[in-house]
Amino acid sequence: MNFDSMSWVLVMALSLSVFSLFIFLFSKFVGYMKRVQNLEIESFKDTLIDKDNPVGLQGEELEKLKQQQAEAQRHLKEVISKIPVIQKDGRFQIDEEAIRKQRANANGSGTSGRAAKGTV
Repeated sequence: MNFDSMSWVLVMALSLSVFSLFIFLFSKFVGYMKRVQNLEIESFKDTLIDKDNPVGLQGEELEKLKQQQAEAQRHLKEVISKIPVIQKDGRFQIDEEAIRKQRANANGSGTSGRAAKGTV
């Protein structure tokens, strides 16, 4: 090995030692400033967004939002449960025949109901 191939290793070792010296001095400085000014540095984990409260709402607003979301979920489940489905090839699919029958029943009972009332 010649000196040219070893020079980058020396430069790397010198730069790493200077970098670690700066890190050590910085940590000592931060510790000193915390003691002198009686500071408490928050951890990064404390500042993360809460998954239950992503927009930072307070008390009643948060409970109201949670209640509205729960109500919307119940309504969605109710609507989805009314959709007729059948299982084909191991998958659930919309039963188009049952939907046609529902529409025919709704149209048939809807027109006869209006005709009985005299509002044709």
